[in-house]
Amino acid sequence: MPAVDLQSQNTFLYPASTVERAERSLVCSPFNLCLFVAMRHQSVPVGAIALDSGVKSGYTKRPLSELACDNALDWLIQVGILRREVDGQGITDSFRLTPLGRQVVEKLQESPKRSASWRDRLYNFLTRTFRLPF
Repeated sequence: MPAVDLQSQNTFLYPASTVERAERSLVCSPFNLCLFVAMRHQSVPVGAIALDSGVKSGYTKRPLSELACDNALDWLIQVGILRREVDGQGITDSFRLTPLGRQVVEKLQESPKRSASWRDRLYNFLTRTFRLPF
């Protein structure tokens, strides 16, 4: 049986619209790219992201309450960028990147710094507000 090099292969191919939505959601989020780079290597708990610790670590653009932080992270879960970390006891308060999240973060790291335009913010708001509940 031939050996498979998992590092050089993309195991998941996503539609362009899915990648665009994920990238737009990531850019419009209140988080900095360095948070997602850290999530590539380890899980990050909400306590390290919320309040002043998130700003000190460079994870957030401004201090966020734990509720606001959790809501923003939940949206990124629904988009497909993040997943909650699970241990032997169940779901934890830590987050990691999904394969889609890894692709988007790599793309954003390679390209020049992209900021959200007013159109991106409006489209992200409408998508987030008027999505179907399933």
